[in-house]
Formats: sequence, structure tokens, C-alpha cells
Amino acid sequence: MDLQKKLSSLLCLAALICLFSFPLLISAGDVVHDDDSAPKKPGCDNVFTLVKVQTFVNGQEGAEFAGVGARFGTTVGPEKEKAKKTHLTLSDPRNCCTLPKNQLAGDVVAVDRGNCTFITKAVNAQAAGASAVIIINDENELYEMVCGPDETDLDIRIPAVMVPKDAGVFLEKLLSGNSSVSVQLYSPERPLLDLAEVLLWLMAVGTVLCASYWSAWSARESAAEEEKLLRRAVEEISDTKSGASSIVDISTTSAVLFVVVASCFLVLLYKFMSYWFVELLVILFCIGGVEGLLTCLVAFLSRWFNSASDSYLNIPVLGTFSYLTLAVSPFCIAFAVVWAVYRNASFAWIGQDVLGIALIVTVLQVVRIPNLKVGTVLLSCAFLYDIFWVFVSEKLFNVSVMIAVASGGDSGEDGIPMLLKIPRFLDPWGGYSVIGFGDILLPGLLVAFSLRYDWLARRGLLAGYFLYTIVAYGLGLLVTYVALYLMDGHGQPALLYIVPFTLEDSMVKLGIREIVGWEDPANHSGLST
Repeated sequence: MDLQKKLSSLLCLAALICLFSFPLLISAGDVVHDDDSAPKKPGCDNVFTLVKVQTFVNGQEGAEFAGVGARFGTTVGPEKEKAKKTHLTLSDPRNCCTLPKNQLAGDVVAVDRGNCTFITKAVNAQAAGASAVIIINDENELYEMVCGPDETDLDIRIPAVMVPKDAGVFLEKLLSGNSSVSVQLYSPERPLLDLAEVLLWLMAVGTVLCASYWSAWSARESAAEEEKLLRRAVEEISDTKSGASSIVDISTTSAVLFVVVASCFLVLLYKFMSYWFVELLVILFCIGGVEGLLTCLVAFLSRWFNSASDSYLNIPVLGTFSYLTLAVSPFCIAFAVVWAVYRNASFAWIGQDVLGIALIVTVLQVVRIPNLKVGTVLLSCAFLYDIFWVFVSEKLFNVSVMIAVASGGDSGEDGIPMLLKIPRFLDPWGGYSVIGFGDILLPGLLVAFSLRYDWLARRGLLAGYFLYTIVAYGLGLLVTYVALYLMDGHGQPALLYIVPFTLEDSMVKLGIREIVGWEDPANHSGLST
């Protein structure tokens, strides 16, 4: 069992160091270049909205694409039923920098980006009789089209929509054939609250609750076992099956080092993000997920299969394993392999969440903060880390590094797997609401410490610290969703809101003197009675 415990400890410690927080996101197309240097003015004061471009080929409904409306021109209505199906044609010349040779007579015209301003394209399309203009970007992203400082007295009465390059290639392919192509433009509104946010909140808080109770229960068992051994005057406590040797305590130094290591790892992901790099991360995630799922299942099933969990088999090189562990291992491995193979399927988020939650619970069971000092340092460093890599990094790298990594960058993948994700069921734009492992794991360390302390200090629920800490975590996460809505879906670092709530609660409940003076509320490790 020693090798197994050491392996579990090392994997969990590696997960703590390498996993980092990601911003809560609502994804529905990558929108870039919000040009704040071009202020709104008459005729160019629209609010940027996402626009659906539904295609019809020979009268049959075809593919649908997401675009973004321009700051100029008329806006697109929200109701699909009222949106008119309009014939689509290509501009001649393609860039529409001069008046098109073909009279458009109410058609929607598709034009290429480049060679002249967006305003020029829209004015020429309108003069030729177009009812709307679709501008095809030269990259697979959406670009917020604004007006130049010298473009005034605008009178554009048709909608202008930007679509990504891959959508343009598809439309051009249809138009180059003999098919009749029509489009329908509409801009459905997002719901104020989606079921995904509720489920993700429950998932995050529930994971912290389960992990905290498991950690506290294990700590109480370990303390009781140590007390029995002390009565018997047994000197070598570490040779028992108490499991204390598998616990990894974080020090103040390692808490600070976490930010440095995580930052280096994040930059590495950003610089070398590719298909093969994501594949490597998938493999590492599967290894950690198998270990976490195995640990959780064995602990759960051992309540009913005592004989199998207490009977061991020695395997050369690998070490000693219980029969229950050997029986459950094939299922855990198969589960991770199936998820890896089908991870791009619509249902794959379920497997990713199962593996992720199991890994987080295992980390919170094995890796612990020994006192409030370490917890405060760790969360404070994570707070600064989140702010820097979501907001400040955009000034240095011209893009938010953390959001770029969370969304997969240029790898061609939907994103890296170190996230819990739930599809936005009620959102017409689809996408996922996600939360990084670190947004659950790091505050969870403090919550689990509070419950261990309460149990071993024999404090009740209302008199203890745990209830207030878990409520503070839930409120911090709730405030994050409010900020996400107010920021119109732009990614928000959850720890920016969670850390002040949890640490402020600690200051009020435990006393500022213990925070500032670095006094340990549990005298040593939070496990003593």
C-alpha cells in the first residue's frame, strides 16, 4: 500500500501545482477587437450583438453560423419568425470597395474583408440595392466593426454583419454551384439566467461540501487512531494503516511557489498550444481522473465490501493493492478511455465532469493546508494570479492569456480538459458555462480546513467556522455569475470574487489578529484535538 499511497499523494500534489483557475465563460463565438478608441457617434452607436445567419439551399434549411453586428447600420431583429428569407449573392468585385457591377435588388450581399473600410463596403452595398451586407473575415474569429474617427454623417440603413472565415468559405462554396441560396438574419436574446449556471453552482459547492466532509471524517478517524496508539505506547505510528502518511501539507513557501509554477505552466500552454499539446494534456487529465475516480469508488464501496478492501495482493514492481482496488481499476480506466475517444461529442461533458470532480475530491482529501496562515497566503496569491492573467496579460500579449488557453487557442480543440463544463441548455446561442478546477480546489482547501477544525475542536455547526466559510464560497461564486452577466458574457476570474468573500469571512469569524499575526487557530496542523 505504501507505493499506492505515495503515488496518490504525488499525483494530487502535481494536480494542485499544475491546475489553475480559469475564468467563468459563456462561449458563442470568439469576438475580438472591441475598439474603445473609436467612440460612439450619430449613425455609429449600435450595441454589438451576436447575429445568427441561417442558410437555406434550394428552399431546404441548411447550416447556421454566428456573426456579430456592426456599430453602424440598422440592427437585426430578435425573432426568427419575423426574419425574412432573402436571396444571397456574392459581390462583384468581391471586396465591394467600389460600387458592385451587379444590381442587388434587395439581395443580401456577401463581401470579403480588406482593401477599404467597413463603412465603404456598407455604403456601396446599400447604393447597389442590397438589403444587408455580410462581411467575411480573413480569420476564424468575429471582429467588432467600428467607424473611423473621420467617418461622420453616416446614413447606413441596412444591417452589416461580420462572419468568420470558415463560414465565408462555406457560403462561397454554395454560391459557386448552381444552388439557390437564401439567408435569414436574426439576433435572439440570451436568457437572464440559464440552467447551466444553476447546475454549475450546485456542482462546485457540492464538490467542496463532499470533499470537506470526507477530509474531516478521515482526520477524525486518524486522530482517534493516534489516540488509541498513544494509550498503547506504540512508537511507530507511521507503520499503521491510519493513512496519515499519505497526507500532503502545503507550506507557506509552496503556496507562493504555486503562483510561479502555475504562471510558467500557463505561458507554456499559451505559447505551445497545439493539437498535440492538447492531446498530451488529455492523457495527463485521464491519468489524474482515473486515480481520482479509483480513490473515490474504493472509499465508497469499501463500506459494503470490507473483506475485499482489507485483503491485499502484492504485485511485483507496482506494490500492494487491495482486491477491491484491482476489481474497480478496469472500470475507471475504461471510463477515462471512452471519454478521451468521444471527448468532442455533445455528451462528453458528463464524463469530463465526473473525472474532474473525482480528481478535485481526491486532491482535497490528500492535500491540505495546515493552518490559516498558509490558507491566506495561498488564496491571496491565487487572487493576484487570476487578476493578472485574465486582465493585465491582455496589455502584454494583446490577448487575455487565461481566456485564450481556456478556449483552446489555435489548437483546433474546444479547450483544455481542466474544466468543469455544462452546456447552456436554454441559451439559443449554445456554448458552455465553465469553471476551472482551481476555482473549486483552492477555496475548497480553506473550507475543508474549517470543517476539520470544527470537528476536532468539537464545535457545533453554528458555533464553528465551516458553515460561514462554505456560505461565503457560495456567495462569492454567485457574485461571479452576476458579474459575468453585467460584463455581457466576457470571461470573469472567479477567484476575484470568491477569495475576498472567503478571506473576509475568516477575518470576521476567526479574528483579524489571527490573520495578521499569523496565529494558527488549530495550534499545529488543524488535526489536533
